[in-house]
Amino acid sequence: MQLKPLSRFFLFSSLAASALGTSTMASAAFLDDSKATVEARNFYMNRDFRQSGAPQSKADEWAQGFILKMESGYTDGPIGFGVDALGLLGVKLDSSPDRSGTGVLQRDSSGQPSDDYGTAGLTAKAKVSNTTLHVGTLQPIIPVVMRNDSRLLPSIYRGAWLQSKEVDGLTLDVGMLDRTSYRDSSDYEEMAVFASGARNIVLGSTKTSDEFLFAGGKYQFMPELTGSYYYGALDGIYKQHNTQLVHIMPIGDNQSFKTDLRYVRSTDDGGSNVDNDAFGALFTYKIGGHGFTGGYQTLSGDTGFAYISGGDNMLVNLLQINDFGNEDEKSWQVRYDYDFAAAGIPGLSLMTRYVSGDNVNLAGGGEGKEWERDTDIAYVVQSGPLKNVGMKVRNATVRSNFGSDINETRLILSYTLALW
Repeated sequence: MQLKPLSRFFLFSSLAASALGTSTMASAAFLDDSKATVEARNFYMNRDFRQSGAPQSKADEWAQGFILKMESGYTDGPIGFGVDALGLLGVKLDSSPDRSGTGVLQRDSSGQPSDDYGTAGLTAKAKVSNTTLHVGTLQPIIPVVMRNDSRLLPSIYRGAWLQSKEVDGLTLDVGMLDRTSYRDSSDYEEMAVFASGARNIVLGSTKTSDEFLFAGGKYQFMPELTGSYYYGALDGIYKQHNTQLVHIMPIGDNQSFKTDLRYVRSTDDGGSNVDNDAFGALFTYKIGGHGFTGGYQTLSGDTGFAYISGGDNMLVNLLQINDFGNEDEKSWQVRYDYDFAAAGIPGLSLMTRYVSGDNVNLAGGGEGKEWERDTDIAYVVQSGPLKNVGMKVRNATVRSNFGSDINETRLILSYTLALW
């Protein structure tokens, strides 16, 4: 008998919980290796819509978030067991229905922002040698499925994830997800493909899926060279093959040249028209505190780039607002980074970049063009009573002949406290 994805998930959960319950919970390693932190994140975001006839003049919200993480160690024995817990809480400080929609706060169908919202999750885990199994709440950051942490609270997933590091330099991953909780939601929902804008992705009767399968690995061929391959499939919607090659070449004292090449092939899985090839390349020269980057990204096929809605992706031109992943789009990037530690101010950093895209195949005909300019300034207090307090200002400008014209500013104040 074949189990449905949801049934499989609860079966895995029950097995892991049973094993955990029969283990020696008083194990010294289980307690001594445990840790807990709480991050307080204050987040303000203003998005000003500049295009003519915009349905909303601006989105403007301010909120306080709390992210509680508790991780146990593993019990003694040939198989070690443990449990992790995650708690997310967002509290409204300022918003209104006519200014909501930033993704910072949860809101109802009428646009009314919630006074507070949150999610909690447990993860059972087991470890044999250098192989671990996690079942429950997950926050994956692998090429085919990536959580999004660009707002008040991160998006999370539910499922099972097996990771092995038995071979030196090799990491293998395999797993299944059945639900996601968006960054501005209190609920777990089935997963959907991001299909807005000029991606021209058309879905059939299958709009969402309760099964995302992933498998792949990363191998460090030598200290300077790392390669990876991952497969991901959102059941009934799309399949994806993701490859990446990263080489870092030391040049001299405080100098290096990094090459980052990425290729992704996406096809339909019976319930959509997904058909896309995406190639991206980034080249970064670092000298002292300076970083100079140039990049190019090109997409081809019958649709734009496909990935799970609410998450992030591995496109090289994924920026603060856009990812330049529309049908047939070609885009290039220039970027500059500076770490002020080189000038005697540790903790202070600057990033600014510009990406221009064109050749977008618009559904109504014609060529779409867009550009985005981002600037981040961040500082983490290095000492004193405010040590580890982080402050970041993020500013972005987007202009497009087929989408929204946006001026956006985000102000983020954060502090992480170790509870034990």
